[in-house]
Amino acid sequence: MQPSVRGIDHFGITVPDIEQATLFFEKAFAAKVIYRSADPGSENIDDEAQENTLRLFPGTKVRAIRMLAMPHGPGIELFEMHGPEQQSAARPSDFGLQHFAVYVDDFASTIACFTAAGGEMFTEPKPLSFPAERGEGNAFCYGKTPWGSVVELISWPSPMPYEKFTNLRRWKP
Repeated sequence: MQPSVRGIDHFGITVPDIEQATLFFEKAFAAKVIYRSADPGSENIDDEAQENTLRLFPGTKVRAIRMLAMPHGPGIELFEMHGPEQQSAARPSDFGLQHFAVYVDDFASTIACFTAAGGEMFTEPKPLSFPAERGEGNAFCYGKTPWGSVVELISWPSPMPYEKFTNLRRWKP
């Protein structure tokens, strides 16, 4: 039996300030709020149910939740939570999800929007260097959001060498 997976629907990201994070994604990536599951001060959050459902650290309070639409691809669900023993954003060397990648057509304009929104770039765009990914104009760079989540900007306008050996393809917006 095969699972009936179609693709990634959304990513959930815990942020320290949902308003700041929403504004960041709007400015950096032209994301739009689809809906607000719960706003700050909302009475419709059952913290005990959230704690059990998501296996949150005991005592964590969910302050707000909203779903954003990116111009193309999966959505981003933002969670503002506060609780005991809360840690900073994971580094790429830590276990768990280490980054998400956003496909871009124009690095310069995307980097300008990303940094104007409060993000910090680690590098300038550089060529994809793994043999399976190389190609004219294929490039990437990394940065972080104001709260420390790592984001990759990537573009591959040229076919990748791996495509010669399999019918499987990376998803491309």
